[in-house]
Amino acid sequence: MMRILFGAILGLLVAYPALLAFVLAVVAVVAAIVSQPVVLAFAAGVLLWPRIARTVRRWAA
Repeated sequence: MMRILFGAILGLLVAYPALLAFVLAVVAVVAAIVSQPVVLAFAAGVLLWPRIARTVRRWAA
């Protein structure tokens, strides 16, 4: 999936070079957001919540 997405973005950049500035701006904003510890902790909690909930349910059973 990532390979297809990367290929599509690369194809768009080759077809429309003006998109390079837009893509770089988006990457910079995403990098700035992801570098915040609170955002990383929230994302980890969202991704790991099902596993945590299953583990706690097994403890309670």
